[in-house]
Formats: sequence, C-alpha cells, structure tokens
Amino acid sequence: MNSFVFIASSTDARYRLDQLLPLHYPQHSRSYFQFLIDQARISVNGKPVKKRMKPRVGDRIEVELLPLPQSELIPEAIPLQVLYEDEFLLAIDKPAGMVVHPAPGHAKGTIANALLAHCKTLDTRGTLRPGIVHRLDKDTSGLLLLAKTSSTHQKLVTLFATRKIKKTYLALCIGCPKEGWIDAPIKRHPIRRKEMAVLDGGKEAKTHVRILQRSSSLSLVELIPLTGRTHQLRVHLKHIGTPILGDSVYGKGNKKIPRQMLHARNIEFPHPITREMLSLSASIPEDFHRHFPYLNGNSFSV
Repeated sequence: MNSFVFIASSTDARYRLDQLLPLHYPQHSRSYFQFLIDQARISVNGKPVKKRMKPRVGDRIEVELLPLPQSELIPEAIPLQVLYEDEFLLAIDKPAGMVVHPAPGHAKGTIANALLAHCKTLDTRGTLRPGIVHRLDKDTSGLLLLAKTSSTHQKLVTLFATRKIKKTYLALCIGCPKEGWIDAPIKRHPIRRKEMAVLDGGKEAKTHVRILQRSSSLSLVELIPLTGRTHQLRVHLKHIGTPILGDSVYGKGNKKIPRQMLHARNIEFPHPITREMLSLSASIPEDFHRHFPYLNGNSFSV
C-alpha cells in the first residue's frame, strides 16, 4: 500500500497530526510521519499541512508513503547513567551539556548516538531520533525516558499526549517566586524566533510552583508542568520575574554558571506494556549543591 486515507474523528481532533498518525498506523514512527509532512506528502482536505496542526472532525487526511531516507546516525560508545531498564524502555540521568538527538551543529555525541550503541536492536529506519520520546534542553539535566521498541515508543507518546506522565523538576531561581499555578499561554517570540514567550494567542501552558528552600537571593523550587510547551519552565519563571539561575536566554546569564540550573528530578507513569506504576528519580547534581550551599537533600521531599 503506497497511500491511505481516513476521516478524522472527535478523538483524532485532540492530537497534533504528527502525534495522531502513529496512533492509527503504529508500524510507522512519528519521525517518519514528520518526514512525510516535510516532503508535502500528507494533506488535509487536499492541502499540505504542518506537523503541529490539529485536524477537525470530518477532515479528510491523506498520506502518501515514501521510501525512507538512509539514516546517518552512528552508534557511539558513550556511557549512559541508566536508572531503569527492561526489554521495552530505559530511563537515564542525562548530564547537562549533552544534546538529546542530532541537530544542526550537533551531529555526534548525542543521547541518540549513545542509545544506538547501548541498544543494538533499535529500529533506526528513517529517523535520527530512534527511541526519543521526549526531550530535555541541552543544558537541562535529569530524567529522560527512552523507548527500545517501536510499540513502546508509540505507547509512551500516547501517555505523554494524554498527560498520564507526571514530571517533576528542580530549579534554582533568582529571587523567590509565588507558590501555586502559573497559567500563561506560550508561543514563538515574534522577533527572536529561537525563543518562546508568554503572549496572548499562545498555547495553554500551566506550571505548578512549590518553594522547597530559600536563601537571601536564591530559591530552590519544585516545578510540575501540566503541559509540555517548548522552554515552558524557563519562560514561565522569567514571566513572573524569578528567572532560573544561569539561564542566558531567559535570564541574566552568568559566566561562572555555564548552564540553566534546571533538573528533571522525578517521573511517574504507568509502564506502557505491563501497566505497573513506576516512580523514578535522578539524584540532585553536584552543581546544585555548589551554587546553593543551603541545599540539604534530606530536608525536603520531591
């Protein structure tokens, strides 16, 4: 079969197109459908679309299949700090400074390269992001989930899309934010196109903030994102006037602090295959202790 057509249902209308198509056709990856969208081989009501669009009920979605491009991802024997692993998935503690998948300027040395060496049976056809389900910014450390099979990948994508995965972050903030919910829409900055901003007309973005410890100038805070917008935590903390320490994009930056002090501390989710509830934690990095000497790992719960 070189093409297929279906009509969007009310359930389909909840998902972005690049998330929806793998749910209908799990034999193909999300990255493959993104490739087809980039090649203008997917149309909605006869018109090419962008990967982020959401179909409406009754839309006619047509997909033309293309041969997969040759993957250039090279396995690299880069050690991974594995926190959990079984035959379906693994969770690692990503170090700050490491890119998750190849991108312009970062063709090698990524988590994806390391994963390919770690899991030699990984399906890499047509993608430079095998096993990658979600991302952390280069300079954000902590817990990252990775899929070892295509089926697990699609199930984890669904769990993220339906908000069944709870992520908890730690951040060092300049000043002390107000506890509670930040409910502020986010979209691409109209001038600085690599940045996001809180703007009217943006997508819904919600973050819960809890103060764990504070000093005269800094706060250690727990952040729980209800949504998963690009740079959401960094943008939200800038928006309320307490940017993350070391954030050179959304804060003041600091030559002595080479990265934003943001750490993915904990993740809770039902195992996509066994349905067992998992709760995994990544230890607090040494640089958090160095830049916030008041921090005592036993004096708060996350």
